[in-house]
Amino acid sequence: MDETPAEDSAVARAVRDLYETLLRAWNHRDAQGYAALFAPDAAMIGFDGSQVRGSEVAGHLAPIFADHPTAAYVWKIREVRRLGSDAAMLRAIAGMVPPGQTELKPDLNVVQTLVAVYGAETWQVALFQNTPAAHHNRPELVEQHSSELGQVLREASEPG
Repeated sequence: MDETPAEDSAVARAVRDLYETLLRAWNHRDAQGYAALFAPDAAMIGFDGSQVRGSEVAGHLAPIFADHPTAAYVWKIREVRRLGSDAAMLRAIAGMVPPGQTELKPDLNVVQTLVAVYGAETWQVALFQNTPAAHHNRPELVEQHSSELGQVLREASEPG
């Protein structure tokens, strides 16, 4: 369901790379690497509703990574859309695999939105919002979300 116009493919790739680098930094429990992707005046809205300025992301994540065995993200990008000459939005679904496990935990499914801005010759995160995907009273949507991400997880674990 990628709705990225062909003429914006370089921008789409750059924003996809930014998003994937962000989630890989989370998966590696790298608070500094994660935080380095945010503009200082950015906003991060966490799974629990926490709201953190870009300049405070490293300080917010460091104790989380130090004190909690965080689950790893599996994701699927739905859309990258240009918002102007120096801004773009990415929408994705994601799930998490708890430490020591190999399967997604459906109650950790999320819908993610990243707004990226271009400045100083690089793309940075202006907004990252991580919203629980509970899909209240719609179990078929929970199953679809988990099924799509399960396929991504299986493909990532295949040899080759």
